[in-house]
Amino acid sequence: MSVLVYIENIEGQFKKSAFEAISYAKAIADQTGTTVTAISIGDVSNSELEKPGQFGASKVLNVQNGDLKNFVNQAYASVIAEAAHKEGSKIVVLSNSFSGKGLAPRIATKLHAGLADGVIELPQISGDSLSVKKTAFSNKAFATVELSSAVKVISVNPNAYEAKAVGGSAAIEAFTPQLQATDLSTIVKEIVRATDKVSLPEAEIVVSAGRGLKGPENWAIIEELADVLGAATACSKPVSDAGWRPHSEHVGQTGIVVSPNLYIAIGISGAIQHLAGVSSSKTIVVINKDPEAPFFKVADYGIVGDAFDIVPKLTAALKAYKNN
Repeated sequence: MSVLVYIENIEGQFKKSAFEAISYAKAIADQTGTTVTAISIGDVSNSELEKPGQFGASKVLNVQNGDLKNFVNQAYASVIAEAAHKEGSKIVVLSNSFSGKGLAPRIATKLHAGLADGVIELPQISGDSLSVKKTAFSNKAFATVELSSAVKVISVNPNAYEAKAVGGSAAIEAFTPQLQATDLSTIVKEIVRATDKVSLPEAEIVVSAGRGLKGPENWAIIEELADVLGAATACSKPVSDAGWRPHSEHVGQTGIVVSPNLYIAIGISGAIQHLAGVSSSKTIVVINKDPEAPFFKVADYGIVGDAFDIVPKLTAALKAYKNN
């Protein structure tokens, strides 16, 4: 019996959130006196499959199947559930990423398991039950939920738990699941990615801007700051609705929910819908010329001033710091 953790990859490379999930699963395994088994689905090299062992996995189940080369929600959920049965796993862990949000409830249903999604802390375990803190109401609140089911599924928010390298190695084992025709009724033939940009859901730093930038022609100062920081760029809903920026950069309750280590909001007032998508960020910095902007109430650091004056100076100072 082991804690099972699904480790997501992008084009054969494990995501940072996958290592966070392994570290989280390892901490639970240490509490319960068991081990961690990771499951990887898709084309991943042997050298990449060795990495989970460095973060605490004792074994890696390697699923290589042409039909599963690209992410298929129903099929992946079936594979992970079958792996849980094989390993006798009573706890299944995965990242609460875009893919994880679709997988977690399906896995829980297949395993007749209790589900805690959007988890931000390690659970408290008492006998066969555990209680854990998670986000609730679109990140506007926190809730502590108790799972008393025989099997439990936990999805961990990206950046909520640090990936901790502990050394060691994992045995790599080929795993061939018994897929059903219904699992493959929908097949993803191709995924086209914006490879020249930092992935917004995975970003540790996000630089976001709103209507205070006055128009799309002024976005160069945002992109330059993001480039210096190695950050992803984002925007408020009115900006994407106006066509200034693509909808893929819209952050908020109806857009992408992010939880970076640092979120910089420039020229965004801070409507409740936007705050719902960024409130789990570890540090929030707000730059706005309106001292009464609601965003200042939740900011860790705030600068009252004109973005067109402050952002170029901030970028120049960061460049000078990096050069030194």
